[in-house]
Amino acid sequence: MTIVRILSSIVVACWLAATASAQVDACDANTGPPSADFEHYAAQQWPLEAERAKGNRQNVSRLANRLRLALEKGDTVELADCPRGDTAHVYLYEHFDEIGRFYVVRRPAFRDFSYTLVMRASGKQYTVYGTPIWSQDKARFLTVACSWLPPRGALTVHAPASGGIATDAEIPLPTCLDETESCSARWDNPSWIAVTCTRTDGSSRRGSEFVVLKGSDGVWKTFGR
Repeated sequence: MTIVRILSSIVVACWLAATASAQVDACDANTGPPSADFEHYAAQQWPLEAERAKGNRQNVSRLANRLRLALEKGDTVELADCPRGDTAHVYLYEHFDEIGRFYVVRRPAFRDFSYTLVMRASGKQYTVYGTPIWSQDKARFLTVACSWLPPRGALTVHAPASGGIATDAEIPLPTCLDETESCSARWDNPSWIAVTCTRTDGSSRRGSEFVVLKGSDGVWKTFGR
């Protein structure tokens, strides 16, 4: 059973900061009690999350449906799950990114899948649609979003900026949107990204391949589509 089906009755409640103003997401609390699907999924995932958090217990903890992340100045960010509704979400700690100084939190949902990056210094949150892959010089990271439901197809280059995360470039991956290919990317060097796509129809036909290069003008351009 897919995550989308398993989480058919979860909604993320709200994002609370322990000592700062809260950013609140919609939570439909009037749709009835938590679903059995959510409780089953949580029972499976929370122990796995606890294993991942073992090496960072002083900063990562969970109280029932609330994931707590410690910030540098003693504040705490709470990410709260809500097991109701068809816009369901759940937050699951993955790891702490030492290079970017942010927590990586997986956010599977009824109709979506993303990652929330939580800056340890400020608690600011950024949504990305793939796990961060850093360049060799640690100056940037890339993420790949490749799905047809919801429709997403993009390679995004991100860079730390002013205590947060900025977008350097976004390269369309159109074959992800029509479900003909699944794409991945790697850094060959800090100015060169290789993109490889494989066919999703099981055929032996070769998928598309191209590179993304950063020019002397600072603009990222594609070659070899």
